[in-house]
Amino acid sequence: MSYLKPNNMGIIACPGGEVFADEIISFLKFTYSRKFEKQVSSLSEIYDIEKTEVVRKINFFLDTEVFKKEKIRDSAGFSSPLLKLPVRFTHFANGEFKAEILKSVRGMDIFVIQDVENRYPLSFCGDHDKKLSVNDHVMCLFVVIDAALQAGARSVSIVIPTYPFARQHKKKGREALTASWFGRVLEFSGVARIITLDIHSKEIENTFRNLRLENLHASYQIIRKLTELIDLKSEDIVVVSPDTGAVDRNKFYAGNLQSPLAVLYKERDYSRVSRNARENNITNVRLLGSVKGKTVFMADDLLGTGGTLIKAIRFLRDQGANKIICAISLPLFSGDAVRYFDEAFKEGLFFRIIGTNAVYHGEELLKKEWYESVSISNLFARIIAHLHHNRSLSSLLDNRKIIQRLLKQ
Repeated sequence: MSYLKPNNMGIIACPGGEVFADEIISFLKFTYSRKFEKQVSSLSEIYDIEKTEVVRKINFFLDTEVFKKEKIRDSAGFSSPLLKLPVRFTHFANGEFKAEILKSVRGMDIFVIQDVENRYPLSFCGDHDKKLSVNDHVMCLFVVIDAALQAGARSVSIVIPTYPFARQHKKKGREALTASWFGRVLEFSGVARIITLDIHSKEIENTFRNLRLENLHASYQIIRKLTELIDLKSEDIVVVSPDTGAVDRNKFYAGNLQSPLAVLYKERDYSRVSRNARENNITNVRLLGSVKGKTVFMADDLLGTGGTLIKAIRFLRDQGANKIICAISLPLFSGDAVRYFDEAFKEGLFFRIIGTNAVYHGEELLKKEWYESVSISNLFARIIAHLHHNRSLSSLLDNRKIIQRLLKQ
């Protein structure tokens, strides 16, 4: 399959994932344009032909494969692929969702993009300014999947940076394993692959039979932002795991930054539910290691109400930490979390919070002095392109080499 020809790729953006989808598509178009230019330069040099003539010959070859009555591409240059598929979404008065794909998708690889944590007002056919819950977003995703498969799509993959119900991955009593249930429903529906970011528990993948889960990591993007905030070569840094469940993640950062690793041990009362940053279920915190006079870097996968993280930050300051920087792959900022972090920043408890654009946020958060946003759209775009063209993902899933190159600069 030609890497210059994504004619059988289609991207469907659910209402919640519209912004993230547009960013991914922008990177995809840039990627294909760059590949086209490199191909033209290489062929021009090898066969000693003018670049304009090479462009015409390549476009002629591509057009013969997808020939229609109308002219498909500009013969004199690169024609950007039409990747985004038009879809009409309807939200009925009783809460039902309907998705109607307005273009043929028969034989195509479809990538459905959804942000289940988007709590901002969304527009639907004949209806505007609807705020959806996670459950609403999930149901909207299901109807799109079925619409694509009913229309004859060759494969359907789900791009869902925040895996819903991921914290419901183990039983502590008579409760559902909703994280695995969600994936099994997708698998039963005919979904071939889930592409997500820093899934809360790797055990979720073990519940699938044929469905593949690609778990991406934002560590390179986060470390690149960290190099802009502090001097990694001169500052005395300690990497702290916020709990025992995040040890592997922070061990990865400690190894790449060549810094010592400390661990916070938290005791919780699971009979209580964390409702906001002040009402959480943590009863006791202990530190394994030393942070006195150090710059602390602490990474976690998900930030909800923020109570757990703020309590950890306050504890580390009491232990003598000089400066605290936290990195969050999935910054939900549920409820009044932004306000609580504002208050904590004014107290001088922390220096910066680094978050990704995996969850959509408006200017209220993005303009905060203490918040730094990094984009992982390019990473998802490259994964989608590699999957569509049956190329290896290993260089994208294991980013240790590019991190080391970055740190040596």
